Amino acid sequence: MKLKVPPTELSSQRVNNVNHDPDKFDGSELQKSGPEIIKAFLKTLPPRPGVYRMLNAKGQVLYVGKARNLKKRVQSYTRMMGHTNRIAQMILLTSDMEFITTASEADALLLEANLIKRLKPRFNVVLRDDKSFPYILIARDHDFPQILKHRGARNRKGDYYGPFASAGAVNRTINALQRAFLLRSCSDSVYENRSRPCLLHQIKRCSAPCTDEIPAQEYSRLVEETAVFLSGRSKTVQGKLAQLMETASNQLDFEQAAIYRDRIAALSHIQAHQGINPKTVKEADIFALNRAGGQICIQVFFFRAGQNWGNRAYFPRADKSHEEAEILESFLAQFYDDKPVPRTVLLSHKIPAQALLQEALTVKSDGKVEVLTPQRGEKRQLVAQAQNNAREALERRMAETASHRKLMAGIAKIFDLEHPPERIEIYDNSHIQGSHPIGAMVVAGPEGFLKNQYRKFNIKDTKINPGDDYAMMREVMTRRFSRLLRQNDPALLQNEHGNKQAGEAQWPDLLIIDGGKGQLSCVEEVLGELGIENLKVVSIAKGPDRNAGREHFHMKGKAAFMLEQRDPVLYYTQRLRDEAHRFAIGSHRARRKKAFGKSPLDEIAGIGPGRKKSLLRHFGSAKAVSRSGLTDLEAVNGINKSMAKTIYDHFHNISN
Repeated sequence: MKLKVPPTELSSQRVNNVNHDPDKFDGSELQKSGPEIIKAFLKTLPPRPGVYRMLNAKGQVLYVGKARNLKKRVQSYTRMMGHTNRIAQMILLTSDMEFITTASEADALLLEANLIKRLKPRFNVVLRDDKSFPYILIARDHDFPQILKHRGARNRKGDYYGPFASAGAVNRTINALQRAFLLRSCSDSVYENRSRPCLLHQIKRCSAPCTDEIPAQEYSRLVEETAVFLSGRSKTVQGKLAQLMETASNQLDFEQAAIYRDRIAALSHIQAHQGINPKTVKEADIFALNRAGGQICIQVFFFRAGQNWGNRAYFPRADKSHEEAEILESFLAQFYDDKPVPRTVLLSHKIPAQALLQEALTVKSDGKVEVLTPQRGEKRQLVAQAQNNAREALERRMAETASHRKLMAGIAKIFDLEHPPERIEIYDNSHIQGSHPIGAMVVAGPEGFLKNQYRKFNIKDTKINPGDDYAMMREVMTRRFSRLLRQNDPALLQNEHGNKQAGEAQWPDLLIIDGGKGQLSCVEEVLGELGIENLKVVSIAKGPDRNAGREHFHMKGKAAFMLEQRDPVLYYTQRLRDEAHRFAIGSHRARRKKAFGKSPLDEIAGIGPGRKKSLLRHFGSAKAVSRSGLTDLEAVNGINKSMAKTIYDHFHNISN
């Protein structure tokens, strides 16, 4: 995060008031915690804006807060009266504090949001599922600009339009734009190597500038029309196309008129999928909160260039003692920590620090930002629509959660767990005849698949025989649980900044392995060697003829068993296994594709793209280069005697 504060104006302070041994934390540390510990900081705290962190005896961050006056805010924690149960518990657990002073309260708000997202403290409102949003990019780093979906840092030259709520919304829009404006979507490398138009040209979704099917000037006009449409002037573009269609029709050029007709239909298709397009709101994000049954949903709508570019539901984690306005305020600061800010932000609830948030977002965006809670007019209608969506999304989630809880209870019963699992890890391997082997781990919990916690393992042991699934599984399990043991080592849970959180190294309640008795024995053996006990492991062997529904389940100390074909737990375990299989195959294909682009010449020091190209042109292949003699290598343009000797020595294992 970039704060607009000179480095000299940011300072940090830390005082250790408790000498404790994390291994011996038994609750007695609470006697040394709380108001007395906090009071010791008041002597050195300045009356300036800043951010404070409250830590427990293990060095874990309990809470991150901001303050206009750090001294006054911390002083309020030195007495136990007048606090909610949540705050009182937090004070009692506090054994240490850290402080960062800032130049202004707005800077403190931005820094607080950044720390909450990174540290995920127990007593804060925490934004979850914070994936980046996709954009449409018209890349202008080529004579014939390309249209594509973009996610991540916006460092490529071109025009960005978004954010869109989902990748699906972007893909649908790009498909329609290709039909309407015929822009190319292929990569520059594919473009440069085309000798004839591709299939997209045949189905009238690309004008094929790669083979000069369209003049450069005409293609530039299509690019500008696309930019005009995405900038919100859709009626201008449609009106112009309608005029051209009518002119072509009057001239009896019905084929050209049909092309214009199809382009108009494609633009209408985009607008039909956008729902409500407001008249008075050109650029805004709308946030609406709904709370029920102890759960919270915040629905976000994105309006850009007067068009609705989709919505997304968030379900932040918050204690029940938090007020709705407080939850929305904390959510907003975290939401915009790494996202561009629109000119207007519309809210369903008036938040306490609305003016401060507006100031902070204005600082972050380099332009005037308005944060409003509309009471009437079209803006109020848009907020009301977002609130209805938030309520419906929360109702759906609560219904799904209830059925999922029942499913988790079934998992616990069938696999002899003491309680419904909070974390299930599923493992699978993928390779083709032993080449490019990959181990994959997917994770599931009460809220579904946790894709940000998936992991892939490139098999590193060169002694493993190709296709030896047992050895591959042994390496994956050893690496995974050795690391988990290190992450949960009490000596490592406390560090200088208290960044290590309990959730970062969460233990699974259940392991599911794609395989039979052999894989189960292999995993149990590895866990035994690492000293890990009481961890339930289940292997799923495909049924006869690999038929779904006839799987056999294997567990230690228990005979193999099957589940009823209509048992929901069977369907769920199949989904888990299939997801692990999908992820493993996808990771394997990505590794294999990357390896295809490598050349033995890349491993030689001093061989760059130019020399590599000269060698391949001269000899035809890297294999031919490896077989060539010194004299032949010296004959290549750009290869001197020293480099020729380096190449020769590399392929003939000659060391200096």
